[in-house]
Amino acid sequence: MEEHFILRVPPSVAERLDKLLSEDPSAVEDALDLAFRDARSGMFTIGQDKFPASLVDMPCVLESYKTYDDNVLIKTADIGQMILVQEEGEAAPEGPEYKHGLTPAMRDARRRRFRREPDLNPDLVQQVENDLQSIMAGGTARDVDVEVVEQDADDEDEEPAPHTTAASKKSKAAAAAGTAAVADEAGGDGDGDGDDDFDDLMDEDDEDD
Repeated sequence: MEEHFILRVPPSVAERLDKLLSEDPSAVEDALDLAFRDARSGMFTIGQDKFPASLVDMPCVLESYKTYDDNVLIKTADIGQMILVQEEGEAAPEGPEYKHGLTPAMRDARRRRFRREPDLNPDLVQQVENDLQSIMAGGTARDVDVEVVEQDADDEDEEPAPHTTAASKKSKAAAAAGTAAVADEAGGDGDGDGDDDFDDLMDEDDEDD
């Protein structure tokens, strides 16, 4: 991957740069120079004119591509910084983080498109980090509040009492009769125990009714 940056210049300087790039390098009279006084500010020189320049961080990462046949694009770099050249007397950007993007849609992108950082208490954040490191090291958390919540007896769901209907009684009687008949067909001893059991079950159902 190559290292790229964006050079943004005033319109008057842009016209001179386009002319320099389109002409033969040997016939160029205006010399270009970029010198930095520190890590963020410097001076851009074209010919005899000098302009203040600032190195700023873009609000988003840009991708650059190159092509040799106007068909296949090859990614060459990720761009995150821009050298901003301004006219003499213009106010320098506030801080190293530039708030605008390259296109009109990205104007004031840091405020309109990015989520604001939460307003957290630094002491609370440090305490949480210390507790987390202590737990990971095998310790226990400090200043832990434990709250026990008990469910009221009135809120508990009561199980419905079993209810026997006449239809269920008849189903039991029919099941007993079927069992007795199967026992007789399977070669019972003929003592009529199956019929007696059926009669006893019917008598119990009559008493329940």
